[in-house]
Amino acid sequence: MKEPVYKVVWPLGKIGYDIKPLAPRISDLKGKTVGELWNHMFRGDEIFSEIRRLMQERYPDIQFLDHTHFGNTHGQNELEVVAALPQKLREHGCDAVLSSVGA
Repeated sequence: MKEPVYKVVWPLGKIGYDIKPLAPRISDLKGKTVGELWNHMFRGDEIFSEIRRLMQERYPDIQFLDHTHFGNTHGQNELEVVAALPQKLREHGCDAVLSSVGA
């Protein structure tokens, strides 16, 4: 019996979105405001606390806006929460973001 012959296809498929350049990195965190994003799992609240402590040692005038301002990034409303993030980050004057899943 003869083996079937198949067309070869690209296994990754076509890209369905436009690739956009990344925003430039912040050169210094002095006086910056950092928003904290969390999926409310594991020990993210403990991790953020430690990260804040260490970053404030290095940048005494850094400000943090905790995760409660942004919502659960992995909950039942995650699509709405993530869609609203750019506007909320602007409204709160965030210069950078820490995003955590805990550990």
